[in-house]
Amino acid sequence: MLTIGYYGNGKSTNRYHLPFVLQRKDKFRVKTIYRRNPAHDVWKKQEGVYYTSELKELLDDPEIDMVCICTSANHYECAKAVLEKGKHCLVEKPFTETAEQARELFALAKTKGLVIQAYQNRRFDSDFLTVQKVIESGKLGDLLEVEMHYDYYRPEVPENKMFEKYNSFLYGHGCHTLDQVIGYWGKPDSVHYDVRQLLGQGRYNDYFDLDLYYGILKVSVKSSYFRVKARPSFIVYGKRGCFEKVTKDRQEEHLKMFYMPDGHEDFGLDLPEHYGTLVYYDENNQYHEEKVPSQRGDYGRIYDGMYDAIVNGREKVVKDEETLLQMEILEKGISLICPVG
Repeated sequence: MLTIGYYGNGKSTNRYHLPFVLQRKDKFRVKTIYRRNPAHDVWKKQEGVYYTSELKELLDDPEIDMVCICTSANHYECAKAVLEKGKHCLVEKPFTETAEQARELFALAKTKGLVIQAYQNRRFDSDFLTVQKVIESGKLGDLLEVEMHYDYYRPEVPENKMFEKYNSFLYGHGCHTLDQVIGYWGKPDSVHYDVRQLLGQGRYNDYFDLDLYYGILKVSVKSSYFRVKARPSFIVYGKRGCFEKVTKDRQEEHLKMFYMPDGHEDFGLDLPEHYGTLVYYDENNQYHEEKVPSQRGDYGRIYDGMYDAIVNGREKVVKDEETLLQMEILEKGISLICPVG
């Protein structure tokens, strides 16, 4: 069993981490949660967990094997402090601000024999897992194009924010879909960038459209804050057919309702009305149109992977080179509206 602590006590820790860790009591024990300002506590405290505003109590505790960085910023500084104390580290995304910072953390972890990894929970989204199953069925034929959308209609967000590199839309949300692309298809041959500030120069980055090319296949990652009607989560085109998944993974939807995975067998599950539609011609040129039952998503599989990497010495779920490639793409994309160097 691994004893773990959390660096931060906000939405990330309480919504996207603890519900899944607490399901895995055979692998993890949550001992300590550090938060800088107890007056800002708004989440229900977990029974049996020690809450502290003294960082030293988290970092210097010899019982704690792994620390999860769940702050909104300063991931590099926080993760470095954890590694220097000899503890494994799981870091919320975006992993760091630059690829150079990521390289430094990976090198430091290697010299100390530690595991550090980005918390890329969206690899285990139901819609993305379903897309993989459809692709691997072969029914679409050779792939030609994949469109991945992450849309909102929240104009109040960009209207009330100015530009910050680390808290840009590309960094904050592109890290989700980019990781899915890189984790499944690997390194692209080339990338085309369209990163914008729709409200004008110096304003919040509220739109991005990245095209990643793999031979004849183009994978597009598109997001906007100004979509009154969101585009489908995924559309996949092949030479013999297409698959459209309109709705997104429902884990986040349920978490926002405090409908937690522990004790609810239907947590995150799609209903039939959420299933995607597969249309294709078979080898006999016969037309088919069918609903595809969704795969089950589980953000907690990232923790299963960390456990296996630390305890059993297995390969990390999110490889270092994948994180480095993502950081390079994010840096290049954001530099187009915010020149660096």
